[in-house]
Amino acid sequence: MSYPLPVFHFRVDWQGAQLAFSEVSGLEMEAEVIEYRDGLSPTYSTVKMPGLKKYTNITLKRGIYAGNNEFAEWFKTIKLHTVERRDMVISLLDEEHNPAMTWKVRNAWPTKVSGPTLTATGNEVAIEVLEIAHEGIEIESP
Repeated sequence: MSYPLPVFHFRVDWQGAQLAFSEVSGLEMEAEVIEYRDGLSPTYSTVKMPGLKKYTNITLKRGIYAGNNEFAEWFKTIKLHTVERRDMVISLLDEEHNPAMTWKVRNAWPTKVSGPTLTATGNEVAIEVLEIAHEGIEIESP
């Protein structure tokens, strides 16, 4: 019997390096709907056609390690109309740690970097959040 894959076993490949994240969300694609009707149409409704594709920003969360400031350094590359863009591959892994499904993200760049909420009574891991915009996702299943 075959079972669906669990969501907790995944990997993010980033410019050749593998980074550990506790959560990845926003792997969404959408096609806008264009409605059109011409005056000679015999029906009293519109025709729906596919329009431009839209991709949701991807949110990555990970624990903060001493001396690791990579997200903030990447965010600093944002200048007027320019930014360092990176490709990344997000893989859902099977029991043998092989990719069962991959999302290839093109031309990603940081739109937001958030630090943890600091509280004197907390005992949670400090989590930083990176939100990235991108120009498309290609889904592959080996």
